Amino acid sequence: MPRFHNWLQHHRLPAFFVLSYAISWLSWPVFALGIMPRMEFLPIGPLAAALIMIGLAEGRTGYRAWSRRILRWRVGWAWYAVALLLPAVLVLVTGSVNMLLGAAAPGLSQLTGSGLLVVFAVRLVNPMDGPLGEEPGFRGYAVPLLQASRLPLQAAALLGFVVAFWHLPLIVFGGLSLIGLPTTFVITFLYVWLFNRTGGSVLLTLLCHNSQGTFTVGSYGFAGPDAQRAELIYFVVVAAAVLGTFLFDRPAWRTAPKEATDVGPLAVRSDRASS
Repeated sequence: MPRFHNWLQHHRLPAFFVLSYAISWLSWPVFALGIMPRMEFLPIGPLAAALIMIGLAEGRTGYRAWSRRILRWRVGWAWYAVALLLPAVLVLVTGSVNMLLGAAAPGLSQLTGSGLLVVFAVRLVNPMDGPLGEEPGFRGYAVPLLQASRLPLQAAALLGFVVAFWHLPLIVFGGLSLIGLPTTFVITFLYVWLFNRTGGSVLLTLLCHNSQGTFTVGSYGFAGPDAQRAELIYFVVVAAAVLGTFLFDRPAWRTAPKEATDVGPLAVRSDRASS
């Protein structure tokens, strides 16, 4: 056990990723064998993996540091506006461009403010949904470890590949179109940028992720070729937003704040050892 504990401390990042995949993909082999009627993708994987890894490798000190990142709320009102409104702006631009190209949007007439608020509130506290299932793990646990020995741009690119591929069962068994993988990769840069610009606040990335999943391109009700074109437009719009951060906020990609890398000297050694 001491040898395993020592190994785990020095390989926390790869162990976390493997455990996240194992939990989220748990039903994939069972479904493939015909034992389950359908594949159940479990978004809680990263959250559960972070809880397990911190308990095994770090203990109370790790839980305290992790919880501080999750509950960090003193970031300035402007960043709350960015977290909540930027995803909606990206969707609005996507829908507007698609409708300019001739797409019909029957779903807009069915949207209500109260309905969106209910969806937002439920998603915010549901660990079996993307925001709460992913953010405490991917941003709250993995990003500080990645940035302990890497530039933010490198950390975002590596995490983008991991998170995109993590969604693969949704592509294979339905629920997400193929364009969803590159879109997931690209939008990871926005989340890492927001995480760093708010001093390592998981709360803000959680709000942003939740906003992204509440008012979506699907809310327009596009169908057929219009829906396919909308997904492609959304990818381009998100990529343009990421490019904007590269052009107008270059310092954010050169150095991460201490609060977003404050994982102690052990993390630097373990991360380098696992590279």
